[in-house]
Amino acid sequence: MSTSISGTNETPQTDQNSNVKPQKGGLEGIVAATTALSKVEGTVGRLIYRGYTIHDLATKTSFEEIAHLLWFGHLPNKTELADLKAKLVAERVIPTSVSKIISDLPTTVEPMDALRTIASAWGASAIKGKPTIEQAIALTARFPLFLAAFHRLRSGQEPLESQPELGHAANYLYLLTGKQPEQQHIKALDAYLVLLADHGMNASTFTARVVASTESDIVSATVAAVGALKGPLHGGAPSKVLDMLQAIGTIENAENWMRNAMLHGQRLMGFGHRVYKTEDPRAEELRELARLADPQEFVLARRVEELALALLEEQKPGRRLYTNVEFYSAVLLSSVGLPGDLFTPTFAVSRVAGWTAHILEQIGNNRLIRPEADYIGPTDEHFVPLDAR
Repeated sequence: MSTSISGTNETPQTDQNSNVKPQKGGLEGIVAATTALSKVEGTVGRLIYRGYTIHDLATKTSFEEIAHLLWFGHLPNKTELADLKAKLVAERVIPTSVSKIISDLPTTVEPMDALRTIASAWGASAIKGKPTIEQAIALTARFPLFLAAFHRLRSGQEPLESQPELGHAANYLYLLTGKQPEQQHIKALDAYLVLLADHGMNASTFTARVVASTESDIVSATVAAVGALKGPLHGGAPSKVLDMLQAIGTIENAENWMRNAMLHGQRLMGFGHRVYKTEDPRAEELRELARLADPQEFVLARRVEELALALLEEQKPGRRLYTNVEFYSAVLLSSVGLPGDLFTPTFAVSRVAGWTAHILEQIGNNRLIRPEADYIGPTDEHFVPLDAR
């Protein structure tokens, strides 16, 4: 009987007469869709939402304005913004059946798993038919409610009702803590939600569009995106930045800690990006926001950043490893009072606006996303019946 060994490191077998060239892994360089939502320019460090650079939007708009921009294609006027806010507020409710599911979840469940489960349960009874903007609004309004309810229950506290006079970011903070949030914290979190709302064809957005292309429902596509975002190579890393900063502890310990980490092959969390070959423009905005939100904690973070960039250039010259969005996301989210395991779910609170906008864009001019794969296994095995093996 012939045998074969296959694995991820096996060299692809190609026909010598074939003109097909092996592609880079991870679909790198492959255009999978067209979009008018956002553009990532990695070589120059620019992020654009529907024509506007992120630097013009970060601290000058609210999350609600950005959601309107992504869903409707333009920044809202006062009437349009008031209308969208009213629709979001109207959707700030968790059905009793879903509340019971939340209360039945074990307190040890990871918040991202809780979010995925709760969103799926809600969608099973609330969402039918083809994706719509109304469904996008409903999902976006409820993500903070789902997370806050779970977080309070696991902390031994009762979930709270939303306060209609509070904006999206402020209401989320209130639902988590039960306290009226500080204005500086509201401003910081609102800007964070603006900055993370969309980012080109990232892994979770691609996942959402693949599911949407099958003509599945908006919740299925969004829940699939949540699963992709959970991974540490995508949205699951900000809490690891906080772990690193806490392990370093003091400015005096920073360089030795990082040198030792690199010596043992560990990554410095919050540096390097698949697309950006210069500083992530979102990190640039988040740096100042983190400083304003908690000046004391910022001092250590800033020094760690400076030392990390110097060490990376020293030990990995030419790799172009710069600060990414995760580094100051961790600093900012910690400064407004969020525990580390809510960092990635809060990323989802922002990105759900982008996911749903992409889902709507996909179905507006749909073609089933069905790529091919280069087969690298054997082709000439001879079958042997079970009794003869």
